[in-house]
Amino acid sequence: MRTHAVTPLRHRMIEDMNARKLCAGTQRGHIHSCKRFAVFLNRSPDTATTEDIRRFQLHLAEAGVSICNRNRIMTGVRFLFRVTLRRLDLAAEIYHIREPQKIPLVMSPDETRRLLAVASNLKVRTLLSLGYGCGLRASEVVRLKVKHIDSAQKVIRIEQSKGRKDRNVMLSPETLGLLRQWWKARPSRYDAGTPVAERWLFPGNGRGKPMTTRQLSRLFHHSLATHLLERGTDIRIIQALLGHDKLETTARYTRVATGMIAGVESPLDLLSQPRKKPKKSRKDPPPA
Repeated sequence: MRTHAVTPLRHRMIEDMNARKLCAGTQRGHIHSCKRFAVFLNRSPDTATTEDIRRFQLHLAEAGVSICNRNRIMTGVRFLFRVTLRRLDLAAEIYHIREPQKIPLVMSPDETRRLLAVASNLKVRTLLSLGYGCGLRASEVVRLKVKHIDSAQKVIRIEQSKGRKDRNVMLSPETLGLLRQWWKARPSRYDAGTPVAERWLFPGNGRGKPMTTRQLSRLFHHSLATHLLERGTDIRIIQALLGHDKLETTARYTRVATGMIAGVESPLDLLSQPRKKPKKSRKDPPPA
């Protein structure tokens, strides 16, 4: 992040975040949260008191800020007090609210098939196919480079994604075919001087930049895990494909796997079924 034309306090906070290798998006969020706190105080955050923190949290609640955003804002403020200012007493006054667990809406396989069928052009169809067919996040799809596609081993290499982890995901023949079609139609005006292996599969509007995730996020709601579960795929395989640390994270998809739920036989139905008579065991013939 840029460090010029900023206050000494912000400069020190940026140094602390860089030292801890926080990603650029997290750093922007923390800085924005502390700026919001400073605006509320109308003075520098390093002069804040316990009562100031209490009033700010009440202010966010009364202003109708969502629980998710309140927690995000206070995470940035807590970093300032806990790490940069070393004010553990003030950091201890910050609380987080448990978010309600909601079951998300998920597309059925037929809906997904229709969505891919009506994709407006080759680029959109390729993007959606990568997201759904390979279990990629939007940020992972748009940051794919040529070097990440291993057609020989039929895998795609995902580098330093969520949690700063690398992983491999499957590359189906159909997806590979779409990628080869897209490579021929892909705009190449910014390719000059860039080795083939380092070229973005989905270049953006500026030299050396990939496309943004905004358009992709609007187009497609990720349903891969749910559909794999409904087909009986082992949940630990899905966990590895999606790069989840904890099995509990992947297990959340079981709540929306309607195909699995609909296929469970109710014990009430079992009561109405005729009871099977036990088979009579054959008696051995008497010895001669």
